[in-house]
Amino acid sequence: MQKLKTRDFLSITDVSKNELENILDIAKKFKKAKNIPQALKGKNIILIFQKPSTRTRVSFEVAINKLGGNPISLSWNELQLGRGETVEDTAKVLERYGDCVVARVFSHDDLVRMSKAAMVPVVNALSDLEHPCQALADLLTIDESIGFKKVEKIVYVGDGNNNVCHSLILGCNLLKMPLTVCCPREYTPKKEIIKKVDSDLIRVVNDPIEAVKNSDVIYTDVWVSMGMECEKDERIKNLSPFQINKSLVKHAKKSFVFLHCLPAHRGQEVTDDVIDSKNSIVFDQAENRMWTQMALLYFLFK
Repeated sequence: MQKLKTRDFLSITDVSKNELENILDIAKKFKKAKNIPQALKGKNIILIFQKPSTRTRVSFEVAINKLGGNPISLSWNELQLGRGETVEDTAKVLERYGDCVVARVFSHDDLVRMSKAAMVPVVNALSDLEHPCQALADLLTIDESIGFKKVEKIVYVGDGNNNVCHSLILGCNLLKMPLTVCCPREYTPKKEIIKKVDSDLIRVVNDPIEAVKNSDVIYTDVWVSMGMECEKDERIKNLSPFQINKSLVKHAKKSFVFLHCLPAHRGQEVTDDVIDSKNSIVFDQAENRMWTQMALLYFLFK
């Protein structure tokens, strides 16, 4: 009997507005629950890491364990992928062993190819285009700290042409929340992302002071991601005016919250006096990776 293709999560847009809200509600319930439903009991979840990871790997492994499942973590080089096996062949083999594949990769195209080849769910744990699991945690953290109905201005400052920013753009657009992306002209979000969103909701600007004025949320990410080390000096030079520091955040609301997906390069994209301040909720945000990924897996299997 031919298997039916199950649902994937390669992009935040793979769920509807109602489904996204449902996933966030499930995460909130899990955070309060004394007993977590064992939705993954007897399930083997294969985790593939082409890039090093702290939060993604640990949060997924713990989330799977809490749901009663068995995580199997593998690096790219531990698989035959590292010796030239095709993504499609690997995916077809892994679907015979596991019930879901969660992959952290360089190329988003590898995830698309894996998704087309495998009948089990494929989850994007990070690619060069999007980081939808991070966006789930970001949105939950904003809702918990301020509330979607109360937040008036969310600002992302720094490299607008990266996976975290792309998924935040798509997530905010899905929930009909306004987002301002402030970045140098050299690092604006990809056109394929901007084409998908409402131009009245998502703005791209170049003036950091004007961008953060009266903001509720200020978010930044590293300037030099893995694989971009050869561009380090140029990136630091171009992005230095967009550093989140004490001087810049004076223009935000006094009650603003600071977000960063971590790891942070302190002294580059953010200074210690901001990331260690009472306004910073970066570790709540990091914890929420686990709860939202639990909710996502529960959603996909239930």
